Amino acid sequence: MQRLATTLLAALMAMGTAQAADKTVPPPETVNKLAWLAGCWNVDGAEPGSGEQWSTATGGTILGTSRTVKGGKTTAFEFVQIRLTDPGQLAYIVQPSGQPPVIFNLLRQDKPNEFIFANLDNDFPSRIIYRHDSERILHASITGTIKGKLTTIAFPMTPGRCEAAPLARSK
Repeated sequence: MQRLATTLLAALMAMGTAQAADKTVPPPETVNKLAWLAGCWNVDGAEPGSGEQWSTATGGTILGTSRTVKGGKTTAFEFVQIRLTDPGQLAYIVQPSGQPPVIFNLLRQDKPNEFIFANLDNDFPSRIIYRHDSERILHASITGTIKGKLTTIAFPMTPGRCEAAPLARSK
């Protein structure tokens, strides 16, 4: 009887191992899926200098900055990282105007060119959406609750030039 129980236990363990091996684990999300963000984007209808600038997808991160210009002055700015967090979650980590960072995890990817990040503990925004319609059109929007009302602010963007003043060389 003990021999039968041992044989049965060994058979069950072998089946469990085989079933575990059959299950394919999907690869973790990567920032490469958002490589189309790279470059400079001007917010349509905003003052010059308002927009976003994104690095290439390198080293497991995409780094970004945004700036809002009103009346010729910067009124808001953000530093952003898109990367995998420790649990393997693709996240949009934003630090607005010098405040502490806020993490928005990938909620879903509706198409290869649309990503929705969410942090439902954050009133506004609670969702950040990026959609790339073509090489010439980028739609970004933020959605959340302001004074008890669901609000969405859209930022349609088109590519711009990433200009920087030349550095002076010391002799």
